[in-house]
Amino acid sequence: MWPCGGRRQRRLGAVALLLVVLWLLLRRFNWSELTPLGLWGRSLGLQTENSQFLLEGMPFRIFGGSMHYFRVPREYWEDRMLKMRACGLNTLTTYVPWNLHEKERGKFDFSKNLDLRAFLSLAAKNGLWVILRPGPYICSEWDLGGLPSWLLQDPEMQLRTTYKGFTEAVDAYFDRLMHVVVPLQYKKGGPIIAVQVENEYGSYAKDPNYMTYVKMALLNRGIVELLMTSDNKNGLSFGLVEGALATVNFQKLEPGLLKYLDTVQKDQPKMVMEYWTGWFDNWGGPHYVFDADEMVNTVASILKTGASINLYMFHGGTNFGFMNGALEADEYKSDVTSYDYDAVLTEAGDYTSKFFKLRQLFSMVIGQPLPLPPMIESKASYGAILLHQYISLWDVLPALLQPIKSELPVNMENLHLNDSIGQPYGYVLYETVIFGGGHLHTRDHVRDRAQVFVNTVYVGELDYNTVELSIPEGQGFRQLRLLVENRGRVNYGLALNEQRKGLIGDIFLNKTPLRNFKIYSLEMKPAFMKSLQHVSGWSTVPDYFVGPAFFRGRLWIEQQPQDTFLKLQGWEKGVVFVNGQNLGRYWKIGPQETLYLPGPWLRRGGNEVVIFEERTAGRIIQSVDIPYLGRTQYVD
Repeated sequence: MWPCGGRRQRRLGAVALLLVVLWLLLRRFNWSELTPLGLWGRSLGLQTENSQFLLEGMPFRIFGGSMHYFRVPREYWEDRMLKMRACGLNTLTTYVPWNLHEKERGKFDFSKNLDLRAFLSLAAKNGLWVILRPGPYICSEWDLGGLPSWLLQDPEMQLRTTYKGFTEAVDAYFDRLMHVVVPLQYKKGGPIIAVQVENEYGSYAKDPNYMTYVKMALLNRGIVELLMTSDNKNGLSFGLVEGALATVNFQKLEPGLLKYLDTVQKDQPKMVMEYWTGWFDNWGGPHYVFDADEMVNTVASILKTGASINLYMFHGGTNFGFMNGALEADEYKSDVTSYDYDAVLTEAGDYTSKFFKLRQLFSMVIGQPLPLPPMIESKASYGAILLHQYISLWDVLPALLQPIKSELPVNMENLHLNDSIGQPYGYVLYETVIFGGGHLHTRDHVRDRAQVFVNTVYVGELDYNTVELSIPEGQGFRQLRLLVENRGRVNYGLALNEQRKGLIGDIFLNKTPLRNFKIYSLEMKPAFMKSLQHVSGWSTVPDYFVGPAFFRGRLWIEQQPQDTFLKLQGWEKGVVFVNGQNLGRYWKIGPQETLYLPGPWLRRGGNEVVIFEERTAGRIIQSVDIPYLGRTQYVD
């Protein structure tokens, strides 16, 4: 039998424990404070009641920020999450890109920078709840809105509908994806408190049964947390699905916009799933910025209504490789490589004035001190990098590439490549033989941009606006070559089913369709870039040379590598690879003038730099410590 003193100590200990638990509850269920209690008391999850959110039965507000693991080097995930916490946020939202996780049908990748389990677990470790947005369509200024291009091999494909060919593919993908996601839900001890059903379907709305299908695809695979939808005002009423909370997306808070939610769902908490902190850029346009004071004032107005909010984007990151999306409204416009977005953090993860203004605002709303912001990483200027060798594309072809022979032109997605899933990204070279010259007409069958050569002589370009060229006369038979670039598939709007790339139909010379093609795939995957290192034929770069060609040089680093930015002044259009990593596209028309090169992709000593330049090459590129994203224009 315990003495009285022992019982008193136990009672005091129990009271102290109760006070700690109550204090944790009142701290709005910040994940880092809940971590010591692990799986204790998790039965209710995120709920809605009388126009407010409840988490485990207690009032809760979502202060969220978007960050996409696939746009940020894995080595920087935790740094960005700590900065979210320091800004006052308690929730991270992320999309899941199907076209990266299932590049080839039936072959799934959740490793390295695509390790979704590790990303979500790291969010938990760093005190962040998660709202997961698994699609299958994600928009996000990402190629085909995250849908894999091999879906378009089916000529009858109807994306984002209950068309059998689409739902069968989604089912197979969700079977694998939910194997990762389900154990990370709140009720199973994980950080996921809500899951979004599809994305902005009200702006598409081609199939009234589709949203129910996606909802059931989630539920039937074990999703038990709160479901949400996400739409702009015009799409709200068309994107609803029973059993999911409707949320709204916008940048300017129009009078009555949040109250409009009451017209589609009564007595439910209000949430802005995407409050757009900036905007994205297209090639040939300005670099858009959104005034920091206006942004913060709007956020404050939203919070005053009692609504929850998610900042899209908190940290944008980069469209590395060929993964940028495009718009097609009045005309086709492809997105730039940078996804800086004029967000709360820069493309490289540095603070902006928006961060400190929002930190001050959230600190006042929360009513308690916030964690100190992490130190920013310094950036390096490594100076000039000489590209001292080159090899013409015409010399690479016989050494590394086997052509596909076809009587008719074949679009990228239907080329017999990559275990028959076609070519998703990059360039395709179409060659045929002509006799004489004349009038070349595309009938608008070029997607998206073609350089035209007779033998190796440049003749001109074809695209959406230029659909015809004059081919000069010549003696005998000659090679007509069309180097076609897929500049990025449209990611938003009603044209998703028409996003096949390359030559999508006949090309005519003097009103006669061209036939008997040799087709070369230039996807520029890592294996190809590695083989390129060892091919014979590299030469010293002359004083003047016109592409298409590959150029290479070496960046030498003595100390621990740091982030830097590559400035390609004097170069025209192409792609940059460093140590085999595809940094993305550059184009002299701007607005973007520098490419972000993360420090973790560099190493001490020599770093190989390879540039594929389509036309006019420079001799050097500059490594600088400050990005330049182009002339700015404020968002209207």
